[in-house]
Amino acid sequence: MSQQRSEETHHSLIERIPRITGHEVSHWLGCLDRGPGLLRFSERVNWLQDEHGLPHCYAAAVVHEADLRRRAIRT
Repeated sequence: MSQQRSEETHHSLIERIPRITGHEVSHWLGCLDRGPGLLRFSERVNWLQDEHGLPHCYAAAVVHEADLRRRAIRT
């Protein structure tokens, strides 16, 4: 299940990721793509936290962004 945040909050988190993590959002999306193929939102968030040390709010924003982009491709 996706994290429930306002669109404004989500965009703010996504914009801060490069400054906070030192990597662009595309890097983190690639990590998810190359990762273990977990399906549940919380599993993917926890994996980014555990494997890559992302703070929870940023890991959740990356997973949510990945889901948004995947849905946009399907439509």
